[in-house]
Amino acid sequence: MLRNSKGYTFIELSIVILLIGLMCAIAIPRFRYAILTDNLKKTTRQMVGIIKNLRTEAIREQKVYILRFDLKTNSYRIESPAMTEEERMTSRERAIFLPADVRILDIQLSGKGKKMFGEVTIRFNKKGYVQQSVIHLGADDGRKFTLVLSPFLGRIKVLEKYREFENKL
Repeated sequence: MLRNSKGYTFIELSIVILLIGLMCAIAIPRFRYAILTDNLKKTTRQMVGIIKNLRTEAIREQKVYILRFDLKTNSYRIESPAMTEEERMTSRERAIFLPADVRILDIQLSGKGKKMFGEVTIRFNKKGYVQQSVIHLGADDGRKFTLVLSPFLGRIKVLEKYREFENKL
């Protein structure tokens, strides 16, 4: 009886499956941590989403929107010049606070320079144009992100470092 020597033995297959399992056991927790629990990246993604949504909403509703940052409380909220005082109070109560390990380092506005204290507003007009701005976010571990808002294109460039833009703004 002739044996076909082509193929793999049960032991060879078992070892390969074991090695794949070990690699997954090591890689998946790190991957999950990097994606799900990195507050700086999560905050950056949320902020980019809110900025894009505000631009779209301003065009759709033909309404001016303001993204107001409070650098003292490390929060931001959405307002509109057409809001009543009661609606503004509700907006303040619904402000989005950044995680404890993430800070708004500063915000640079075109023609107004760098703001590190107080409240800073970024305006979205009816055509979706946004004031040229740079938002710097930082984490307690020293990492920093830069969000660059393009006025006419509606693009948001995200850089995984702190980058000054004084020459452009």
